[in-house]
Amino acid sequence: MPNFFTDNQDIQFLFNYFDLKEVAAIQERETPNGNADYVPKDIEDMIDNYRHILEIIGEIAGETLAANAGQIDAEGNTHNLADGTVTYHPLVRQNLDRLTQADMMGFTLPRKYGGLNCPILIYTMATEIVSRGDVSFMNLFGLQGIADTIYAFAGEEIKNEYLPKFAAGAVTGAMVLTEPDAGSDLQAVRLRADIQPDGTWVLNGVKRFITNGCGEVLLVLARSEHDIKDGRGLSLFLCEKSSRVKVRCLEKKLGIHGSPTCELVFENTPARLIGDRKLGLITYVLALMNGARLGIAAQSLGVAEAAYRLAREYAHTREQFGAPIERLSAVADLVVAMKVRIEAMRALTYETARVCDLENNTNRLLECCGDKLSDDEKKELKKTSRTYKRLNSMLTPMSKYYAAEGAISVTNDTVQVLGGSGYLKDYAAERYLRDARITSIYEGTSQLQIVAAIKGITSGVFAAYIETFEQRTFDDAGLEELKEVLIRGRTELLSAIGYAKTQSGAYLDLAARRLTDAAIDLLTGHYLLGQGAKDSRKAKIAQFFICRSEPLITMNCALVTQGSSLPISDYELLAGAVPAA
Repeated sequence: MPNFFTDNQDIQFLFNYFDLKEVAAIQERETPNGNADYVPKDIEDMIDNYRHILEIIGEIAGETLAANAGQIDAEGNTHNLADGTVTYHPLVRQNLDRLTQADMMGFTLPRKYGGLNCPILIYTMATEIVSRGDVSFMNLFGLQGIADTIYAFAGEEIKNEYLPKFAAGAVTGAMVLTEPDAGSDLQAVRLRADIQPDGTWVLNGVKRFITNGCGEVLLVLARSEHDIKDGRGLSLFLCEKSSRVKVRCLEKKLGIHGSPTCELVFENTPARLIGDRKLGLITYVLALMNGARLGIAAQSLGVAEAAYRLAREYAHTREQFGAPIERLSAVADLVVAMKVRIEAMRALTYETARVCDLENNTNRLLECCGDKLSDDEKKELKKTSRTYKRLNSMLTPMSKYYAAEGAISVTNDTVQVLGGSGYLKDYAAERYLRDARITSIYEGTSQLQIVAAIKGITSGVFAAYIETFEQRTFDDAGLEELKEVLIRGRTELLSAIGYAKTQSGAYLDLAARRLTDAAIDLLTGHYLLGQGAKDSRKAKIAQFFICRSEPLITMNCALVTQGSSLPISDYELLAGAVPAA
């Protein structure tokens, strides 16, 4: 039977490539285990457990999720108009039950609450594997981030009440943020939170585009300070599914049909405050969304991997002109470019997950062990935490942007490789393309990811980070030559950044995508070089990627320093008149 972990050569390679001992050591330090049935006896035992967990996920994804995906896509979930509820498709429920029975629904929660205490890197691998099985189901599996937010910011009473339910798979969750007039601009949220005379809270208003809004536990961003109109007036609340939260409609979507996207109406809904007032958006939701964005990068990897495998098999078996079509140069080039793009996406996404683990666990140690540390130790940990935070603020939006755009490209090319067959519902290619399209939109569009990433690229974070890779030396002369290509590219990019920073803010915004593309190509090139030092095939992957990226980096930098701002200065002329209704 198929196993989507053991059959993936690249994930297997990266599992062994990353220093999981470092990741596991900091993950296990001072972790609350409570009365857990299983606690690893040492780091090696923990790493063996990670592998075992991924093997279970791989088996479920290959045997159950992938087998159910087509029917779920065709039939979807059911909106019950009479009572404003949603019934999952029976196969969605089967998927949830299978993961629950395998104890896979508390992936990153501490063992104290029944969780697996896995690092984000392992969770990211698992999320990719689940997404390869069914892109839409990842949105239920990936919403374990709701429990992480409760663990990070809620009081002990709420944590003890809800986290064991999440770990046991007894509840699913939703992050209830966006509204009809507040999509990307969350500062414009208007849903009201009103405190009652007895100190409890109620919620009133409408939310839209809520993934799994029919879940049992909802984290709701609401305006608790009605005299403050921006993000400082927002707090985060927890409420449960009830007759006071109605699903007004299920959105009819292009893809991810197995994931219910709801419009919710709150009518005097009882709620509980998470953490402190006024920090809902500024602190809690930003942390929640960073995790969600990394999850979308992993989701993008999963659908791209599924699509690529279909294209590769079809190109190998479909004969035209007396030979398999993969023997045609144009098709061979397309297939290889798809494969290398996926491995580049994976390199960036997994490295980002590793850095997230280091940041999160550094912060956790500061919080739980502050009184046990010397002043010098605390000072050093705080410095390390700030470094990781700045780096993550750049890498997370980079990963989400690059992986999402890559998934759309790979799934589109899969349809092209299959030709007319790819356009038919006889094959999964068209479903992969439909499902992939959302990844560059939700949890922040690609344009917003660029806005977030460019701050680190232009502030010096990027330059300091990439310098650490340039200082490495390789025994292989070919890898050293490729490193020099990347060093020249970095010089070009820093020059382009310097030019853009002398121009107007609007011009820097206009140039941001090209600068971000160049920065991603350079960083990913270095990641692949490091992998190439460990594996001869990976060295070839690095060669292909860097040779393809070199002229693109030069082009992007040249277009920035060219200085044309026509899309801004001549927008009305170039875009033409607004079409008549």
